[in-house]
Amino acid sequence: MPPLVLLHGLWDTPRVFRRLEAELRGRCPELTLLAPHLPHRFGAVPLRQLAASLAPLINGRFGPHTPIDLLGFSMGGLVGRLWLQDHGGAARCRRFVCLGSPMRGTLTAQLVPRALLAGIADMKLGSPLLRHLDAGTARLQGVACTSFYCPTELTVVPGWRAVLPLGERRALPVWTHRQLIGHPRALAAVADVLLAPD
Repeated sequence: MPPLVLLHGLWDTPRVFRRLEAELRGRCPELTLLAPHLPHRFGAVPLRQLAASLAPLINGRFGPHTPIDLLGFSMGGLVGRLWLQDHGGAARCRRFVCLGSPMRGTLTAQLVPRALLAGIADMKLGSPLLRHLDAGTARLQGVACTSFYCPTELTVVPGWRAVLPLGERRALPVWTHRQLIGHPRALAAVADVLLAPD
């Protein structure tokens, strides 16, 4: 089983993964996990800057060639996708799981001024960053991608926009964005995918 890198979202820290980590370790005690801190400064840091900071963190822990799996929750999914597509991460990533990540933008970011909160503005519908990512989707062809979303949540609005343009898409039986990373049914479904054999 390759190491698993977990990327948290906006206004979160790696502690957001404590329940998922417990679920994963309960099923696979030998799994190696890395959940780096992404210093987003409440959304002021551009997502490209956060993605550029991933390579030294991942390489420092696992070296530059070890295959990995990657999960991004919320904004962390976009940061992970940037690393995969723009920093060569796709060449070493076996599986990419997005959990409530605004891959097609979110209405909640529309009125946020880029001059103050560039990271949040990157998540606007049709933002230059999202157009850039969609133009490079072919770089993900060799990665097994899965998008989990919550149709009724109020963070990524509408919830069905939280999906990659390729790979499997699955709605989870929860009501809110936070339940995507905390509800037992969501954790079980995500762990099923992360721990599935090749």
